[in-house]
Amino acid sequence: MTDVLIDGNVTDNREMLHDAFASQLSLPEWYGRNLDALFDCLTDIHEETAVHIVNGDRLKENLGNMYNGLVKVLGRAEKENSFIKVYYE
Repeated sequence: MTDVLIDGNVTDNREMLHDAFASQLSLPEWYGRNLDALFDCLTDIHEETAVHIVNGDRLKENLGNMYNGLVKVLGRAEKENSFIKVYYE
């Protein structure tokens, strides 16, 4: 089981968001560092993976409109890949 923690109190911008996913999921070097590429990588995972979004209000402030896109991507990935579970804490 892999746990991914995205904390709005430490994820200040888009770059940090992609850094967090890339490092915690050991994404390949070719990871495009955008939401489409994140979706592709999430739907390609073949082990139980839990994504924990904590301090979401702060994350929304830090990411602006990208936060809504992130929520959509995580929801779509969860529907398409039974190995992915997303938790908003």
